[in-house]
Amino acid sequence: MVPLPKTLVLPDGTLIPGSVRRRCSISALARLSNRPRTAVVLSGGEGVRLRPITSDLPKGLVKVGGKPLLQWVVEWLKANGVSNIVIGVAYLKEQIIDFFGDGARFGVKIQYSVHTVPGGTSEGFSLAISRYVDDETFYALNGDQITDLRLDEMLAKHLKSGTVSTIAVIHPRLPFGLVKVDKHDYCRGFLEKPVLKDVNISTGIYVFHHEIVKHLPRVGDVERTTFPKLSKAGKVAAFRHRGSFITINSLRELEDAEKRLRSQAH
Repeated sequence: MVPLPKTLVLPDGTLIPGSVRRRCSISALARLSNRPRTAVVLSGGEGVRLRPITSDLPKGLVKVGGKPLLQWVVEWLKANGVSNIVIGVAYLKEQIIDFFGDGARFGVKIQYSVHTVPGGTSEGFSLAISRYVDDETFYALNGDQITDLRLDEMLAKHLKSGTVSTIAVIHPRLPFGLVKVDKHDYCRGFLEKPVLKDVNISTGIYVFHHEIVKHLPRVGDVERTTFPKLSKAGKVAAFRHRGSFITINSLRELEDAEKRLRSQAH
């Protein structure tokens, strides 16, 4: 028997790694050939924990590793085959719109959906999807990550699960060291910023079926409203990401991100 090639090339030029093919049904692979080209990215928050930097600058334009955080996201989406990006904007939205424009200089098409800061991620996603997204399946994310996550692998997991939403999860790394203390109150060991391998946290990167709109409340955050409700009905899958993931939500995380990016460059 002639062995199958390690990577399958679909008619539209999409590359399907062997590791993904082995986990997919034939019907799922067929749908992958028409994989999503649209992503909704929220970048409307005030970035309070990044102040004073964000006092007059939107979080998405805070520089890390020499370029704005949101530019990392746009370039990563393009590298993963996404060509249509809808950015949900609110706080200091004009600066983001002026910087990215129509997306042409980044090789993508960018549209903007304005929402309110108090409306949270639920309002941001709901308005952006209702206004600009016709795709049955698409990506959605909070625009504050730098990662090497492969969206085609995440999509394959989503299609196989048949759920309304799939969330990329990772094992968290504590920002501080742990001290092992025995029952007699003696220190027995130290762990410097350990990874908690028995815990998973959301990366804020999702695959959505368009049906998600029906489950988004008018205001609130999806991880406190929509996801708990859908999870009880078995409609949320998890994709375990084991690669690099950096998120910037505070001045400390910004400093750590700079150090990690410098170390990866050498």
